[in-house]
Amino acid sequence: MAPTEGHDVDGELEQDGDRWRLRFTRELAHPAETVWQAVTEPRHLEAWFPQRIVGEWTVGGPLKFEAPSGEHPAFDGEVLACDPPTLLEFRWGADVIRFEIKPHAGGAGCTFVLTDAFDELGKAARDSAGWHTCIDALEYHLDGTAPPWTSRERWNEVHAGYIEKFGEAASAIGPPG
Repeated sequence: MAPTEGHDVDGELEQDGDRWRLRFTRELAHPAETVWQAVTEPRHLEAWFPQRIVGEWTVGGPLKFEAPSGEHPAFDGEVLACDPPTLLEFRWGADVIRFEIKPHAGGAGCTFVLTDAFDELGKAARDSAGWHTCIDALEYHLDGTAPPWTSRERWNEVHAGYIEKFGEAASAIGPPG
């Protein structure tokens, strides 16, 4: 099965107090340690994460997020939790991103959970399409192949589904520039 098959609009949106949270859960055919490397090492992150991350994965440590081509201003973050190879949480601008990696028995794969906690409901469909695209690209990267689409193409494929799934209020903020 190709990595993107069966992953149509699999993100979930839930309210968390006065914030919102997107949650993506994927079963990956790779050991937790391999997935950990893919979510923490720059040479792997560049294959799927939307910005270059500058900083060390140390709790309390500052992070800087830079657009690869400098097309957007850099912004700051901070490492909030780091427990290799199962948990990484950081502030990504105003959002809080959390990666949970749950090893399967015998090390034959893992469950990957990405959550994004944020304040503004209106960006939920936009950001869901973005994270969906990123996780699809992560799966291809873990499999050692390149996606058959550009990030923009994949985002366009899934965005309409998230608008339909989450509704008009969650779609007030449109595509990234």
